[in-house]
Amino acid sequence: MRVIRLHIPAAAEHLEIVRLSLYGVATKLGFSYEDIEDMKVAVSEACNNAILHANSGDGSGHIDISYELSDDALRVKVKDNGTGYEASNESRQTAPFTGTTPSELTTGGLGIYLMEALMDEVLIDTTDGTEVTLVKYVHSKNHGMTE
Repeated sequence: MRVIRLHIPAAAEHLEIVRLSLYGVATKLGFSYEDIEDMKVAVSEACNNAILHANSGDGSGHIDISYELSDDALRVKVKDNGTGYEASNESRQTAPFTGTTPSELTTGGLGIYLMEALMDEVLIDTTDGTEVTLVKYVHSKNHGMTE
């Protein structure tokens, strides 16, 4: 398995680096344009959550991103060393949508649902900070990373 790692400050202005590197890696693995766009949204959501939890108020937080490449899948891990949160409670206890206008809708925990909808697997570990693992399988037979 090949691994590519990024270590970025926990700030929104650095997310474009993550999206661009994801695009390059996913393209080389043979993912479709639609799959890459789905992955970019899911990874951006995971990074946004990491930014919220990585900073300890002084702006010194960071995010570690790794792309783990295999012949049949891309695993993207987004990790922060912040306080973490109980993702399973947040995602599983989100109430159905209520309200008649967008401003009346509650959105807590919807990022987890979005990641689950766009990726083949989503794993969350809050043991030491928060690590979100997003997995997308290559569905095409004509793929492979050139070296």
